[in-house]
Amino acid sequence: MTNFVFLFLMGQPSGGGSGQGNALVTFLPLILVFLVFYLFMIRPQMKKQKELSNYRNSLKKGDKVITTGGIYGKIYEVKDNFVMLEVSGDLKLKVDKSALVKDPTDVGQK
Repeated sequence: MTNFVFLFLMGQPSGGGSGQGNALVTFLPLILVFLVFYLFMIRPQMKKQKELSNYRNSLKKGDKVITTGGIYGKIYEVKDNFVMLEVSGDLKLKVDKSALVKDPTDVGQK
């Protein structure tokens, strides 16, 4: 009985040339974990970052935006790395483009 349990836990004795198959069976679960991790976590995050980057690069004067800090404003001027927001009347803020969110749900508001 103990020999059967030992053989079951350790796999079949490698008497022939089946060493290559055992390596594949050994690493298959690890490969599957990485594949699932990529498909469900990494790939969607990369897609979301690409959409946000495209949004920030397509901003133009007059667009209404929200910053990550919750400031609502209208774009007054667009530069390479920042935008000038017209917040209220003649109050203008210089805001980095990375602080702008795509829609109000990104900051938790509707």
